[in-house]
Amino acid sequence: MRRNRKNSLLALLAIALCGVCAAQDLTSGPYKLPYKNTYVKEVFVAENDFRTAKPRLTRPRPFAEARKILPAPVWEGHEKEIEMYWHAWKIAVGNIRQPQEGSGFVASYLDVAYNGNIFMWDASFMMMFARYGYRYFPFQRSLDNFYAKQHPDGFICREIRADGSDCFERYDPTSTGPNLLPWVELMYFRQFGDVERLHKIFPALCAYAKWWRLNRTWPDGTYWSSGWGTGMDNMPRVKPQYNQIFSHGHMVWLDTNLQQMLVDDALLNIGFHIERWQEIEEMEDEMKQLRSYVNEHLWNDETGFLCDRYGDGTLCATKGIGAYWALQTDVLNKERLDRLVAHLSDTAEFARPHRVPSLSADHPKYNPTGRYWQGGVWPGTNYMVIDGLYRKGYRDLAREIAANHFNAVFQVWKDTGTFWEYYAPEKIEPGFMARKDFVGWTGLPPIAVFIEYVLGVKSDFSEGRIVWDVTQTEAHGIERYPYGPEGVVDLKVRARGSAAETPSVTVVTNVPFELVVNWGDGESRTVRVEKSGPVSLK
Repeated sequence: MRRNRKNSLLALLAIALCGVCAAQDLTSGPYKLPYKNTYVKEVFVAENDFRTAKPRLTRPRPFAEARKILPAPVWEGHEKEIEMYWHAWKIAVGNIRQPQEGSGFVASYLDVAYNGNIFMWDASFMMMFARYGYRYFPFQRSLDNFYAKQHPDGFICREIRADGSDCFERYDPTSTGPNLLPWVELMYFRQFGDVERLHKIFPALCAYAKWWRLNRTWPDGTYWSSGWGTGMDNMPRVKPQYNQIFSHGHMVWLDTNLQQMLVDDALLNIGFHIERWQEIEEMEDEMKQLRSYVNEHLWNDETGFLCDRYGDGTLCATKGIGAYWALQTDVLNKERLDRLVAHLSDTAEFARPHRVPSLSADHPKYNPTGRYWQGGVWPGTNYMVIDGLYRKGYRDLAREIAANHFNAVFQVWKDTGTFWEYYAPEKIEPGFMARKDFVGWTGLPPIAVFIEYVLGVKSDFSEGRIVWDVTQTEAHGIERYPYGPEGVVDLKVRARGSAAETPSVTVVTNVPFELVVNWGDGESRTVRVEKSGPVSLK
């Protein structure tokens, strides 16, 4: 607590010193504006060291060296799938960029492969596969550029040009979001245990969350956004008199409220790890309030689905993939969650040839080519659904959807020789007008989904554990799996005659950990691994 009090006092002092110029025009520096300075300064921003940091540049080594450092999958008889994995990494490595001089960016970063700008939505999902490459390149620092461009009131623009300038004014309904940053940072921490990074990012994340609460809520405390603000541009949600991309539509936006619950939970967890959760206790109250509101006002008991709410109190009929952010929270009880999840297996709704379409197939605007968020299959939201299903205990369904998604991306890769921004739901092909060579968030299926749900390896360094779901019968595994700040682990299993046969596992490791091996029909063994060698599961 002594350190926390010191940080708060220093922050208050910094705010007081800055207050002298609060009523003046900003005529120089990164926030030069042609209008009056109306910033109400946020205390946490004064602790955000990224805003004044010098750039930390990292030049990537040639891809030939990357192949000797990155995790190396092994899967007997599946050489093409492994070739696809390496192709995804090769494109990603080619998209590493250096900050432009004078941009205010503070780190070399992974470009989103879209238009030269950095996007909060894309970058957040990209880190979920890029984290596996941290021994080769510090990909997670890509997010530091957003923290470096935080405004004095906590705002962070969702899209920032390569020269460091925001693409949107902060009060524009499309200016920011979705806020997935705390979720992504907590996932990174759990795999690598980087407490120092938690200390650095906590103030920026708290300031941004507080900006949302002050500037993106209705009087009852619920959140609003826009088509661009949710990342799901043209999904048919707002009423016809409003623009579906640019307007908030006087609507309570379901996914934004679920994401704010996720933000609050992640920040409280981060705060716990660095002993600062007491400073944001009000987030626990907000989570309770939002949980109550979602259940009372956004649940359609007739359809068993979560919905947006219009200003007149009626519910939007659109069934979109944004409802499945509920899987990343504890918003629904088991009965309601079962009903929501059941829609994913309904062939008239979300169980299409390529799963999971962003829009239910029974909606009038559903398009068999995808047409962006009118049915397109997006690697980022698919990963969110798969990860959420697994964490909530729907593990067979998570693996089923993961296999479907992976195999569809694999087939399109074989047919076209590359990866695409998104995919069609009705045929195994790219989505309508999708960008090619997109790694980008399409690194998720060939890398993260492959490692976690095809090969079945997941870890939580903060809990000292690697979990291996052995579902394949061919010999398989992974070499150079990154575990914690120093750990490098090889995991291999011999071929088996059936899925029910006890796996024969060998481990090579430089660090100890607890290994949980799951196989067959609910079989599981937990073994303490102290050194390299065969692992007995008897």
